[in-house]
Amino acid sequence: MNPYISMIIPAYNEEVKIKDTLESIKGIKEINEIIVVDDGSTDKTTKIASEVNSEKIVVLKLDKNRGKGYALNYGLKIAMKNADIIGFLDADLGRSANDVKKLINPILNDEADVVIAKFPPAKKKGGLGFVKGLAKDSVFEMTGVELDATLSGQRLFKKEVLEKFKEIPFGYGVEVGMTIDILKNGYKIKEVLVNMTHNETGRDLKGFIHRGKQYYHIKRVLKQKKKEWR
Repeated sequence: MNPYISMIIPAYNEEVKIKDTLESIKGIKEINEIIVVDDGSTDKTTKIASEVNSEKIVVLKLDKNRGKGYALNYGLKIAMKNADIIGFLDADLGRSANDVKKLINPILNDEADVVIAKFPPAKKKGGLGFVKGLAKDSVFEMTGVELDATLSGQRLFKKEVLEKFKEIPFGYGVEVGMTIDILKNGYKIKEVLVNMTHNETGRDLKGFIHRGKQYYHIKRVLKQKKKEWR
């Protein structure tokens, strides 16, 4: 019997990309369910997602914007009922979301408990690499495992891994915190190179503010994990 795979896609004001994202993954035969959680969008995200023709797709709309962590947890409550494998995908991947199929086989073949998508280098310069470096160094410091894609939100999990978490942590440090906990619990993580692309953070003021928040959240998560795992 083939495992049941659910994909959770949190979306906030993604009317431009959500259709292409869904169209590109609905035909992947291994995926049984696609849960879109509209995180209180003010545009037509829910309408456009609902119009994509597929019995696999479930579209949920939150009453207001609550953040990516909340949206993921909301989707997980549904996915955990049936799924053996659960994936997280960003809504802005567009047609490149189809590359998620590269993450599926390593889990099906029991090569890993968690598979993370490793993106190609960014096309435009965003931060100065200090956030990515902090994330990588933090995971290595805590676990002795060297990973390059610690900030990637495109991930597939065996259900048993997610059952270790009462809920997905909130904030920009979520991926780093989860990665540390997963490795500390003895699970294996595999990174897979993909050709996915999404909205990149630039070198403008908004971009630097975003990087600053990420840096602060990761430092806070690292401090918390040091206490938990000492």
